[in-house]
Amino acid sequence: MAARDDDGAGLGAARVLDGDEVQGVLTGAFYQAPPESGRMLKAERDVNAKAKPTHYKVICISMYTKDLEQLDELVEKLKTRGITKANRSALIRVALEQLDLDKVPRGM
Repeated sequence: MAARDDDGAGLGAARVLDGDEVQGVLTGAFYQAPPESGRMLKAERDVNAKAKPTHYKVICISMYTKDLEQLDELVEKLKTRGITKANRSALIRVALEQLDLDKVPRGM
């Protein structure tokens, strides 16, 4: 790699870039919307955001692949019977409603 000469060849970038603009980019001010713009800041969006639903929660559970395959097969059977809205969570909810705790094996 050749060394750069001090004959002014490296000054081209300094002539093209405005020092204030470079400083604005480096401080992040360059990317902020001016106050008179129609854009909202994150805090303003949070205040105006709709309330999250409280009647359900998204959760994550672990299941064996064999159990998932069985669950998916049951969902497909329900769909072929015309229950088009059948899905994993709906089937689990139905199973919970029908669960008899006295029939649950002790060793689960």
